[in-house]
Amino acid sequence: MSEQDRVRWDTRHAMSAADPESGLPPVFAPFESAFPDTGTALDLACGRGGGSVWLARRGLQVWGIDVSAVAIAQARAAAVGAGVAARCRFDVVDLDDGLPAGPPVDVIFCHRFRDARLDRALVDRLAPGGLLAISVLSEVGSSPGPYRARPGELTAAFADLEVIAAGEGDGEAWLLGRRR
Repeated sequence: MSEQDRVRWDTRHAMSAADPESGLPPVFAPFESAFPDTGTALDLACGRGGGSVWLARRGLQVWGIDVSAVAIAQARAAAVGAGVAARCRFDVVDLDDGLPAGPPVDVIFCHRFRDARLDRALVDRLAPGGLLAISVLSEVGSSPGPYRARPGELTAAFADLEVIAAGEGDGEAWLLGRRR
């Protein structure tokens, strides 16, 4: 990611409330029981840590990564405030360099971030039976754009997974899938 992009995200997070975003995106709320309550999770582009804190409250050990140092500081504070800091680790990572090395995880959580170059790495990083929860901006119900998924893009990209649920509309595409 360019330094200009990093500064833009730092500025955006610095101007946002210090409170984390809501933990579980509404599209996944009906499937909350599909998320495990033990194991490990990787939260990609974790922002201010809402998803990480939600996963840690469920009982998972969570590694949240984001390009913004400001967001990571806010995520750490959110985990402390929620009493789950011992189950959370947060690091500044530029995903343009690829998915960082690490062991297989039980959950990969990704809200409002999409980089198709990481698709294979995401599937490979899931432990057998692991869950991918991804929601991204979409062209469906919105206008095309460089960061919006095309119709059917997520289901095609993650065809190797057993799809639990997926949807597109109102400018959002999402998929909940399990590694076979």
